[in-house]
Amino acid sequence: MYRASHNVFLSIAILTTFVLVACGKRKAADGRTDTPISGTIKFASDESFAPIIEEELQTYQYRFPKTHLLPIYTDDNTGMRLLIDQKVNLFFTSHKLEKGEEALIQTKGPIPSVFPIGYDGIAFIVNKANRDSLLTVSQIKQILGGKFTQWRQVSKQNLQKNIEIVFDSRASATLHFVADSILGGQKNMSKNIVAAKNTSSVIEYVNKTPNAIGVVGSNWLYDKRDTTNTTFKKGVRVVAVSQTTQAMPSNSWQPYQAYLLNGRYPFVRTIYAIVADPHKALPWAFANFITGPVGQMIVLKAGLLPYRGNINIRRVEVKN
Repeated sequence: MYRASHNVFLSIAILTTFVLVACGKRKAADGRTDTPISGTIKFASDESFAPIIEEELQTYQYRFPKTHLLPIYTDDNTGMRLLIDQKVNLFFTSHKLEKGEEALIQTKGPIPSVFPIGYDGIAFIVNKANRDSLLTVSQIKQILGGKFTQWRQVSKQNLQKNIEIVFDSRASATLHFVADSILGGQKNMSKNIVAAKNTSSVIEYVNKTPNAIGVVGSNWLYDKRDTTNTTFKKGVRVVAVSQTTQAMPSNSWQPYQAYLLNGRYPFVRTIYAIVADPHKALPWAFANFITGPVGQMIVLKAGLLPYRGNINIRRVEVKN
């Protein structure tokens, strides 16, 4: 079924491309001249997805050298506003369109489409000096909700003082996911939240601040030198999370690809491409490329879970 539907899509895309090329680059009323394989557009993405979007972007532009896609990496609120105002026709985020957002977009003309493209983990990082790198889901919720404000409330042996929770932005997709999905829509979060400029700043802040805990997308943490995606960057410690009442090494899991797939790591979010493109041109083509075989393979190799594809986990025994 998947191959049949994919072949139908390819046939339609190729036919559309030939029609557009045959007609030439006619300038639309909004000034656009892009086609699925040529032209220049801007698109928006929540900054927390920048690493994976950059990899997809480089491959697409290599395959179609006449295309120039200019990313705007911003917070979730700003990206959605750009889409609603039709300043961009493509936006990558971690939530589906709400009814009010969809209605606002349709007042501008195009009916929006939503493509799930993959899954990443919401990771928690702490300073190397912090002894608490094993936390339960309950402890994380109490930290995020403000019930735990001192590290000694997590562990009596922890000598760090106030807990500082660091996000990339107060309007980011990461913070929205925490409020909606981890805290169940709770509006009152901890008062000890620090908003950094971006995800890189979150990692840097935690690296320098012993009492901080950072919240980032797992696609920022993999060491690209390891093609197996089993090594995290060395600057900080990635918290292993347990779904039991007491976190121990045997029942706590970090946001590795395999643990996102089998459900052992609990905090997983969907990455969506929202397209509102009246011309079905370059924004539409790029979003569809990411959901296709090549785009999904890039998601897999980046250490995330592709939305489409059969993934098998095999146990490998290494003998010395």
